[in-house]
Amino acid sequence: MGWELELDETFEGEALDPTLWLPCYLPHWSSRERAAARYELGGGELRLRIEEDQEPWCPEFDGDVRVSSLQTGTLDGQHRFNPAAVVREEQRPARLYTPRYGRIEIRCSATDDPDAMVALWMFGYDGGERSAEICVCELFGRETGPGHLTVGVGVHPFGDPTIVDDFSKVRVECDPLAPHTYAAEWTTNDVAFFVDGELIKTVDQSPAYPMQLMLGIYEFREGEPRGPYPKTFVVDYVRGYRLADRG
Repeated sequence: MGWELELDETFEGEALDPTLWLPCYLPHWSSRERAAARYELGGGELRLRIEEDQEPWCPEFDGDVRVSSLQTGTLDGQHRFNPAAVVREEQRPARLYTPRYGRIEIRCSATDDPDAMVALWMFGYDGGERSAEICVCELFGRETGPGHLTVGVGVHPFGDPTIVDDFSKVRVECDPLAPHTYAAEWTTNDVAFFVDGELIKTVDQSPAYPMQLMLGIYEFREGEPRGPYPKTFVVDYVRGYRLADRG
């Protein structure tokens, strides 16, 4: 199987590419202002940040969770993470990068902050029954340790009745805070997950519809914060590949 590069986001320059990224997190459940990402670019890196004065993105439905996230699409009602959630601010639909199958790859650094998690994941753009999630990598700071990190990978069904939950946390022996490459190869039959080119899991299921990318850092604060601010997620690149035409 061969792959052709179709997206090569290296975060050069001083501003995000507005044809690719929306700098907010599921704003229809909250608002663009409240769900806005805090970030900076420089030296060919994206640094998503959570700062001490940052408010919870959606306290009505998601408690004290704070988020700085980018996404490659938006549509009111998509990714209903809480059954009680209702649209609070209508958004103009946008489809910036919503592949159907392909290889999605990121090079980034994990965090060791015990209150933080960083992730690249995808979910069905259309919502409803076309709403499963593919988690390329999910990295909790509390799950790093000397010489290893734990990588969450797999699929979640959400509203898709054709998908069965299949998610694993895989221990990887490595320098946990150095940059590593995480990838998901999503075909019509399955999804395979890799860390630094090594296969760590295969799911024998495949959502069969376009998905958008979600790239972010989350803070799950319980009482007083346990790590310093700003909490930072450093990303070197995000790449997307389509299946090569062998004809």
